[in-house]
Amino acid sequence: MRAQTEIERRILAIIEPEANALGYQVVRIRMMGSRTPILQIMAEKEDGTMGVEDCASFSRAISPILDVEDPISGEYNLEVSSPGIDRPLTRAKDFANWVGHEARLEIGMPIDGRRRFHGVITGEKDGVAFLDLKDGATAEIPLTEMVKASLVLTDALIEDARGRGQASEYDETDFDDIDEDDSSGAVHSAEDDDEGEDR
Repeated sequence: MRAQTEIERRILAIIEPEANALGYQVVRIRMMGSRTPILQIMAEKEDGTMGVEDCASFSRAISPILDVEDPISGEYNLEVSSPGIDRPLTRAKDFANWVGHEARLEIGMPIDGRRRFHGVITGEKDGVAFLDLKDGATAEIPLTEMVKASLVLTDALIEDARGRGQASEYDETDFDDIDEDDSSGAVHSAEDDDEGEDR
């Protein structure tokens, strides 16, 4: 789920070596929009933190690489961000790291007639996520079947994230009226740099 389209997978292959060399892990890549698309890259450090300066540093590191490799035809805007608290869950370890918290999942092919699931993560093993669903049922869902998965923003999640040092840059007002599909993380756009340009 880190990269879904062919171009996203190509970009992941291009930037991941540099990310690893700098101590960052790529969480998700998405191309969004059409006229002047946004290339959104979510990343984090091993401990799950990713501040604005980290985003800026990573953005500056990969911008010239993307310019040389030129995987995207035409202009685009590069945006590097942290996964945020209500983060996407794209890797097996994401489910293992957030056991006990609520998540929403969507799969491509229905399981027992359903494609969407909402429940508490109870574990992960061999690429399969285990959930206690809100309706009282349980589910075992392979990550390979998922098209979308993310944590649900709750008070417990905020408290846990703060305890891990992953929400220190926010205060309570930052969590008001948060869109369910948006991750509330640190963001750096290439336009924020003096030398930033549309690619």
